[in-house]
Amino acid sequence: MSDALRYPFPVLGVAAWSGTGKTTLLEQLLPLLREKGLSVAVIKHAHHQFDVDQPGKDSYKLRSAGAAPMLIASRQRYALMQETPGQDEPDLDSLLALMVPHHPDLVIVEGFKAWPIPKLVLYREGVGDPAILNDDWAQAVALTGESPIPLAPTMTRLDLNSSEEIARWVTEWADQQCRTLA
Repeated sequence: MSDALRYPFPVLGVAAWSGTGKTTLLEQLLPLLREKGLSVAVIKHAHHQFDVDQPGKDSYKLRSAGAAPMLIASRQRYALMQETPGQDEPDLDSLLALMVPHHPDLVIVEGFKAWPIPKLVLYREGVGDPAILNDDWAQAVALTGESPIPLAPTMTRLDLNSSEEIARWVTEWADQQCRTLA
């Protein structure tokens, strides 16, 4: 991990091509990781414009009027919205800094394939370029079958269809990373 991305928690990217099932896998993994006692934060990269507040609502009106950032809070949740005009891509380092006060045991980053962070790479046959399996930051790969390209003998291979196996690996990986951070 680069010095710029040093945080008091491990950061694991989940990298795959669109259509591989990243979000579906995370929906299965998060409850399993919580059962194993891990507090997990997630940062998701979106490739499109999006709004989390609705037109006509006060938060939308205030953000549209220039509130930067706009924080809306209730008893049940809060959301911080910040406009980022002129920014080509989100800055992962800045987003990770937002996680520090929440003290997660692990931050999973969905997307941000090009960032130099440890990754769990997912590959489903016929979806995207298999070259993604050669990521220098890959810690493990989860596949649905045989790898279409040779993998390093030290690479941990996981079954993409076994969320239990992947959760076990993530937990062990996060524990090992926490020991090195201490």
